[in-house]
Amino acid sequence: MINQTAAAMSEALVKGEVTSTQLTQAHLDRISDVDTSVKAFLHVDAEGALAQAARVDADRSSGKKLHPLAGIPLALKDVLTQDGIPTTAGSKILQGWKPQYDSTVVSKIKEAGIVILGKTNMDEFAMGSSTENSAYGPTFNPWDLSRTPGGSSGGSAAAVSAFEAPLAIGSDTGGSIRQPAALTGIVGVRPTYGAVSRYGLIAYSSSLDQAGPFGRTVLDTALLHDVMAGHDPKDATSINGKFPDVVSAAQKRDVKGLKIGVIKQLQGEGYQKGVQARFDESLQVLASLGAEIIEVDCPSFEYALAAYYLIAPSECSSNLARFDAMRYGLRVGDSDGASAEAVMSATRNAGFGHEVKRRIILGAYALSSGYYDAYYGSAQKIRTLIIQDYAKAFAQADVLVSPTAPTTAFKIGEKSNDPIAMYLGDVATIPVNLAGICGMSLPAGLADEDGLPVGFQIMAPAMCDDRLYNVGGALEAALASQWGGHLISKAPALGGSK
Repeated sequence: MINQTAAAMSEALVKGEVTSTQLTQAHLDRISDVDTSVKAFLHVDAEGALAQAARVDADRSSGKKLHPLAGIPLALKDVLTQDGIPTTAGSKILQGWKPQYDSTVVSKIKEAGIVILGKTNMDEFAMGSSTENSAYGPTFNPWDLSRTPGGSSGGSAAAVSAFEAPLAIGSDTGGSIRQPAALTGIVGVRPTYGAVSRYGLIAYSSSLDQAGPFGRTVLDTALLHDVMAGHDPKDATSINGKFPDVVSAAQKRDVKGLKIGVIKQLQGEGYQKGVQARFDESLQVLASLGAEIIEVDCPSFEYALAAYYLIAPSECSSNLARFDAMRYGLRVGDSDGASAEAVMSATRNAGFGHEVKRRIILGAYALSSGYYDAYYGSAQKIRTLIIQDYAKAFAQADVLVSPTAPTTAFKIGEKSNDPIAMYLGDVATIPVNLAGICGMSLPAGLADEDGLPVGFQIMAPAMCDDRLYNVGGALEAALASQWGGHLISKAPALGGSK
């Protein structure tokens, strides 16, 4: 039951072959069985999940019209607020905090009748690419428990890959949905910036953050994307317009005549041999389906990584100033006579991890008097050039493609003492966030060197998310035909050793 796609589970629920309560309990049992090894979850709300499932079952029995995903379990990244449920953003500074409101994404999930199993692990405040920066310990990749699942949404990706949940939600600031999706052999989408409300999404970098869906298939991900997207007056950056039909696009699977642009700067040197091989083979598959493959030049992408690691830390230094020990969360050093400044300093020192402190310091420096124009201002100029490069490329091609990540999943601890090496893992995903467009990662096969999943990234213009699903659905179906099933079906039950 738990190995099926969300679409198949939905069909079984409609036919009465299983109840939501049974489906939810099966996933709770799976979490109990394997999460001591995977460590995908920070908090499991078994009682709440079963109560949600019972309500869906009652509504279905009464003949009420339900959403296709009603009764399907979901794992929620611990960066989205949920009323009465611990929400930590992977940080000690929010340990034990229970919000008194739902984020808009959570409200939409509840309205659709989707069952929230619990909150998943993440790099602290979404700062990281391996989920090793969580204050509560790392998450492990279900394909090989000695390796990372990527990050910062590693807990959500691992939950789907380990069959602990058929669907999950993550957030993507520089690739934090697409990169872990690639490393765990599933589908992950960063929607157009502003297409999914950021109300209740704990901010890292406000101009880059975007919540998005994980699924085992392109269709599953489209169904969840459709629930999440929409205008929200509570979010000033929310788009008020017509949203594309991603579900129909996922089922269309027709790329005949489409122009697919291969970004010259996002392949070749620096990419693992097996990653490049699976990418090239996927291009051949798309060509065999009638797509035209062309190469596009985006010269400013060479500077995207540097620009991102000035813009994101600058915004984070401002956003994280709110964690001051005065209103909520951790409070340290509050002894008689201690000044507010002393309490604030002690709390931030104890509550923030090394990577968060590094980015706060970097961002504060980049925004400081005398350096603003040289660093932050210059980075924003590079951002404009990247947007212009995308515009020129999309004038030539319907979608753009690249490998999602330069390598397959790396070992736990392999890059934890080398932040530059860790940052380089996001080189292919960061440009999407800087431009505010949409991107998808789907499985392209296994690398020859290590037998681990490789991701294929598709990019489309803002509010053209349906193009991701059309091209992704076509490629997925063709590859599944070659493999005799989706890649996730080939995953070891829980491979490797911790």
